[in-house]
Amino acid sequence: MTTALRSIKSLAPLLDRVLVQRIKADSKTASGIFLPESSVKELNEAKVLAVGPGGLDKEGKKVKPNVAPGDKVLIPQYGGSPVKVGDEEYHLFRDHELLAKINE
Repeated sequence: MTTALRSIKSLAPLLDRVLVQRIKADSKTASGIFLPESSVKELNEAKVLAVGPGGLDKEGKKVKPNVAPGDKVLIPQYGGSPVKVGDEEYHLFRDHELLAKINE
């Protein structure tokens, strides 16, 4: 989905959606060798940028999201709704689609 947004800060997720940005893999090894782009794989880690207020369960009670802005999460390799702002690509996932929260 291509949008006319000028800044990602103007995007506020609704309900139980979470806005994330994939963490880019290092293109340099520990010994200082630069790797070509074709050999660098996409990581399944992402940083949470924004979180919606939460969704509703079957009884109509509000369910808070499990993550907060600034958290690192493990995301599925495929899925989510891509949002492109300038040259940067972001993804919107539902809270229950996130695989894990990374505690460091």
